[in-house]
Amino acid sequence: MRIFRHFDTLADDARGAAVAIGNFDGVHPGHRAVINEAGLIARAEGVPWAVLTFEPHPRQLFLPNQAPFRLTPFRAKARAIEAMGVDLLIVQRFNKAFSEMAAENFVRSALVRGLGAHHVVSGYDFVFGHNRGGHCDLLLAMGEKEGFGFTATTALVDDSGEPYSSTRVRERLKAADPAGAAKILGRDFELSGRIAHGERRGRDLGFPTANIHLGRYIRPTNGVYAVRAQIEGEENQPWRDGVANIGVRPTFGGDGIVLEVFLFDFDQDLYGKRLHVRLIDYLRGEKKFDGLDPLKAQIALDTVSARKILAATGEDNKRREAAKPRQG
Repeated sequence: MRIFRHFDTLADDARGAAVAIGNFDGVHPGHRAVINEAGLIARAEGVPWAVLTFEPHPRQLFLPNQAPFRLTPFRAKARAIEAMGVDLLIVQRFNKAFSEMAAENFVRSALVRGLGAHHVVSGYDFVFGHNRGGHCDLLLAMGEKEGFGFTATTALVDDSGEPYSSTRVRERLKAADPAGAAKILGRDFELSGRIAHGERRGRDLGFPTANIHLGRYIRPTNGVYAVRAQIEGEENQPWRDGVANIGVRPTFGGDGIVLEVFLFDFDQDLYGKRLHVRLIDYLRGEKKFDGLDPLKAQIALDTVSARKILAATGEDNKRREAAKPRQG
């Protein structure tokens, strides 16, 4: 997948695409329906398959003091979109000047002159432009005038009849329910980051951890989780079982939220590497212990619990894979 940092920087062979447009934070099934619709049109009509998104998320501009809320900061979002098979990702910088662009001007400058869009796809509730003045009816009308097709996808709902939404995922993560978040996302919620140097307390306790600062990611409920983690760049990219703590490490008087991951049956230096961590299940809340021995004993219990949960979910995944219809 090729990434362009502005619609003005597109190569000639990237113009004329079928373009899915939106913020796509989380890249949940509702988002993927929009992106896949653009893909179907692109493949049918022999044009590139593109996604146009905005960074940073508009909420970061309009609500700068809001706590971190992103399900997929840019790197994670790009990774999820690339996994779908998209050809091009166009990333428009969302700043004050861009936010004040009238909706009609955005269509003409970005979609027509910049992208030379062949077809545009959005969700049914997509709005854009200054004061949210643009909407699907405007895209349809301007497409007829400017020479591009337009499709609005309908709302996609889950088994409970609720529409897929990033807000619902955030609510589940705040409620210490990563499994519920995964049902809405269509995959396990994942945190990624570069492993930072810590104070090596985990190694001294017999449980060496990889420490990751969460940056722009939403803060799931503090506590201990059963996790699976992937070391970026490792041969064959295996997902390794482990246990992780999200929190401030109150036993040691910590004050900043850190993700600490202990990988089972693994003892290699990971400093400086990127780690992708999937939250599988919530084990317990974070607590302060009266000394290192009680803490060490609790980590051992957490490890046993996490191994049981991950073994069970691993078997469930195998059964689901075996039940899928085979092609050919």
